[in-house]
Amino acid sequence: MMFAHSHWLIWAVLSAVFAAMTAIFAKIGIQGVDSDLATLIRTAIIMVVLSVFVWYAGKWSDPRQLSSRTWLFLGLSGLATGASWVCYFRALQSGPASQVAPIDKFSLVLVVIFAVIFLDERPSLREWSGIAMVAGGVLLLAFKR
Repeated sequence: MMFAHSHWLIWAVLSAVFAAMTAIFAKIGIQGVDSDLATLIRTAIIMVVLSVFVWYAGKWSDPRQLSSRTWLFLGLSGLATGASWVCYFRALQSGPASQVAPIDKFSLVLVVIFAVIFLDERPSLREWSGIAMVAGGVLLLAFKR
């Protein structure tokens, strides 16, 4: 079977489902609330839920044992995530979810480009074709006439 050992695929599909739910719930939840405050509330909830999850799963370890490189890149990732959430919530507050979400998903295209530049990944022609289709789909969905 093609996906027999692809546990990552299950997690990726679940990620997409939860990301879609995030957009819908956020669009409903930010009505009449400042988008930055809404982002803070969302982040606090995420902190609590993840803390309980990590503790319950027995995955807690001393973060002081992590390398400075790990701290640097996790810190940069956290800053990028925070900036993304602030921008996403501001866009959702004033724009339609059906247009904001596709533009946000343009990150798929950017991830591949950044992976080529920074991680030395080399997508095949078939993979580039798929990325081009994603980019085209984003344009079709995001910019309605």
